[in-house]
Amino acid sequence: MSNWEKNLRKITPYVPGEQPKNSNIIKLNANENPYPPSPEVINALKNFDAEHLRMYPNSYSLKLKSAIAKHFKLKESEIFVGNGSDEVIALAFMACFHSSKPILFPDITYSFYPVWCSLFNIDYQTISLDKDFCVNIADYNRENGGIILPNPNAPTGIGLCKNDMEALFEQNKNSIIIIDEAYVDFGAYSCIELLHKYDNVIVIQTFSKSRSLAGMRIGMAMGNEKIIQTLEAVKNSYNSYTMDSIAIEAGAASIADENYLKQTCQKIIATRQRTTKALKNMGFHVFPSQSNFLFVTHNTIPAIEIFEKLKSDNILIRYFNLPRINNHLRITIGTDEQMDILLQHISNIVSMS
Repeated sequence: MSNWEKNLRKITPYVPGEQPKNSNIIKLNANENPYPPSPEVINALKNFDAEHLRMYPNSYSLKLKSAIAKHFKLKESEIFVGNGSDEVIALAFMACFHSSKPILFPDITYSFYPVWCSLFNIDYQTISLDKDFCVNIADYNRENGGIILPNPNAPTGIGLCKNDMEALFEQNKNSIIIIDEAYVDFGAYSCIELLHKYDNVIVIQTFSKSRSLAGMRIGMAMGNEKIIQTLEAVKNSYNSYTMDSIAIEAGAASIADENYLKQTCQKIIATRQRTTKALKNMGFHVFPSQSNFLFVTHNTIPAIEIFEKLKSDNILIRYFNLPRINNHLRITIGTDEQMDILLQHISNIVSMS
């Protein structure tokens, strides 16, 4: 080994869902929205003046912040935006988690959390989900340097109610708590209404799931003005322009079209309910979901076998070769037509086993 190689960071990165090169794949492995963005987004892109691209964007993304503030009835100073919620959460880790005590998050959750802890040298402790893969709020009543909790959780899709969230906040008033609401619009409880009651809470959302803008990379954090100021300071310490001009326009148009958001989310919820019933009839245990995906396991057929057979049929779902969930699958909710094809292929697998 060369001397310079010893100075390279040793880190295990996050592994995203497979991105197929072929267009004939039914892709149900990355929790992408099967429906297009709001027509208002399309109009905003068509009307965008390319002359603006020669200039730097507004470093505070004020047009987007203003639209978000109006939507959630917050002040612009209580909002932070970034290049996808992953960047926003990473910046929040850097800004908020530097205690000598470990931060807490579930043992089965978004696998980026331990990656960021390793990258930023943050000590952490995972808290086991119960036997039904649910978060037990009482388990977080211990000394900690902060908490990050997705609601609903991923990859399980199971959400927490308002009473649970308030109990968590009440017992951890001296810690910063990040609530990752990537999937909240598909039926879970949002903590945004509690932000003025608890000044130590940050709510982070994304435009990638319910707003069909995964390709645009837009994320937002909402919380106490002092926390938001710190996020801005951290961002400006390495890149003042994390949001490009086109994304700012698209995000502002998207957040303003509440009716379209509700329509597409309701369609996904209806398809989720129909798919849940069909899978249960084929011998699957389907966990209760408040997200745009289902977490399932079959009574007799190994998850890896189902995953590989579907992949050979050009249908991608998500398999996690991880402790406790290596016999489970995560299935993104697509269109009714996509789910009908999936269910037919799964029916064939079940009938042949």
